[in-house]
Amino acid sequence: MTVARSVALFVAAALFEIGGAWLVWQGVREHKGGIWIGAGVIALGLYGVVATFQSDDHFGRVLAAYGGIFVAGSIVWGMVADGYRPDRYDVIGALVCLAGMAVIMYAPRGR
Repeated sequence: MTVARSVALFVAAALFEIGGAWLVWQGVREHKGGIWIGAGVIALGLYGVVATFQSDDHFGRVLAAYGGIFVAGSIVWGMVADGYRPDRYDVIGALVCLAGMAVIMYAPRGR
């Protein structure tokens, strides 16, 4: 699997997971109701499916690497959907997480 395809899968998974959690948040915390919650639950389920398309056979590695995407993606989602303004420490932290994701997922392992 190419790195580009793998990253695309991580981004798709992030859209489903972060979007699903946001929909549930909106349904519960913003009182938008059951349809929002249900859509969020479906999106969260699709996140789980998309994650299985990574070529690495180790669930723990894929999920740990995805964590870096989740952190950075959550900050971006907050900026776009809720007008969140990250400070420099948010940005630095997200970059550290993305670097960790790259090491976990794409470091040469001599297979």
